[in-house]
Amino acid sequence: MIRSLRTNKRWNNTHFKEFILLGLTDNPKLQVFLFCLFFIFYIVTLVGNIGIIVAVRADSRLHTPMYFFLNNLSFLDLCYATIITPKTLVNFLSTSKTIGYNECALQMFFFAASVTTECFLLGIMAYDRYVAICNPLLYTIIMRKRVCVQLLAGAYTLGYLNATLHTICTFRLPFCKTNKIDHFYCDVPPLLKLSCIKTTMNEILMFIFGGFAETSSLTTIIVSYSYIISTILKIRSSEGRKKAFSTCASHIVAVNIFYGAILFMYLRPSSTYTMSQDRVASVFYSVVIPMLNPLIYSLRNSEVAQALKKIKAKYCCK
Repeated sequence: MIRSLRTNKRWNNTHFKEFILLGLTDNPKLQVFLFCLFFIFYIVTLVGNIGIIVAVRADSRLHTPMYFFLNNLSFLDLCYATIITPKTLVNFLSTSKTIGYNECALQMFFFAASVTTECFLLGIMAYDRYVAICNPLLYTIIMRKRVCVQLLAGAYTLGYLNATLHTICTFRLPFCKTNKIDHFYCDVPPLLKLSCIKTTMNEILMFIFGGFAETSSLTTIIVSYSYIISTILKIRSSEGRKKAFSTCASHIVAVNIFYGAILFMYLRPSSTYTMSQDRVASVFYSVVIPMLNPLIYSLRNSEVAQALKKIKAKYCCK
């Protein structure tokens, strides 16, 4: 008993001052190529998402609930791309791929908070489209400004609570196996592998709370679009059906990409889990998706595209 207490005390007092991120590859030539690729992705992400935020704020026609939520989606994409990509770019060209203990905890916290909040936000956006298409006469009453702010506040609150839980539970573990993280950023699964003790409870918590965020928002999306599709099919004119579908086409594409990567990443059986698959999925939803979202919404949404063209014409003509 005494030995067990001493061992637990030794483990609880053991943590590294910094971690080493092993990254995506140790091939120098491939690292240079990935640096160029990630740098281009990040620039496109910045330009695209900032462009949508500016367009929504500048064009009074876009001051509606749909674009209020789109504005916040772009903000979240900017957040979690910025949390991950700059540090990854530095590590591609650095011989010392270290990250401080506290910096690692903060990176994991803000990334988890942003991704979880976006998960809930996509569900809210589906509900917004349901009200707009299935109850158009009551849309302005149901989706009034106060309700939109409350829904958004709820998404952020749940996102940050989820991130707080995972960060605290993960960084209370004793990391005494090694300080090398087999990943390109600090995430829960690779950090759990560094612990000296069993992490079954952490894995259960990750599955329960991560699963709740995924299933609750995904259920909202599926139910909302079931009603939306049913309503669209009842529209007699093909032009009316096309117009109704175009209002949610961008969201459908964004949802499929986001949830496909997240579900593959966190909700697959542990027996099929490999770090190589983990890294590939992580690249997709931490670097590629924040870049794709503004492209999807600007290319498939005529109102956003027109607003961006007006801003471009305004500044190009000066």
